[in-house]
Amino acid sequence: MRALFNRTDPASFADGGRAPIVVVPGVWESWKFLQPLITRMHDDGHPVYVVPLLKFNGRPVADAAAVVDAYVESLGLRDVILVAHSKGGLIGKFVMVHGASAARIRAMLAVSAPFSGSVYARWLFVPSLRLFSPRDPLIVALAKDREVNRRIVSVFGEFDPHIPGGSFLAGAKNVRLETGGHFRVLAHPRVMAELAALSTSDVDPSVA
Repeated sequence: MRALFNRTDPASFADGGRAPIVVVPGVWESWKFLQPLITRMHDDGHPVYVVPLLKFNGRPVADAAAVVDAYVESLGLRDVILVAHSKGGLIGKFVMVHGASAARIRAMLAVSAPFSGSVYARWLFVPSLRLFSPRDPLIVALAKDREVNRRIVSVFGEFDPHIPGGSFLAGAKNVRLETGGHFRVLAHPRVMAELAALSTSDVDPSVA
């Protein structure tokens, strides 16, 4: 409902003196789905940027990553923190590994990201969801690229009905919350706490 009827101008979030944040939503989510989190990040002093060309984020991961990559480059942003939900975590990691803007990205905070895919994907007929199969070549390839994982914080609930295998990412800082859900965790105070830690720390977050 927010995505359909809210007319907030995303440019209103683009000011602030702290580390710039680029938001990457999940599949079939516009940036407005994350607006409550965006508002909190902006109120905390961060300039927050959305990627309008992602729209409802139904593109394949590599294609969506190219859009994010070009957006970061076009704005000339530096020391960027990506804040991603679900599929956005795969997109963000792809940019960190392969993007022309990779050197501009300081770290990523990923919430409920299917880094190892989801066993449910194999039963789905919609291409935009089947790509989450644990056997998908892109999922497998990203899992093997571990160098950037030390700059990623993965936050997830103790049970995720969409990603029953969880969001653990080897070499990253993994934060398992004592709550469940795929979307509910976005409102958990630990998300903002981890963002605050990222924005004031060196590029290599402590690993848990």
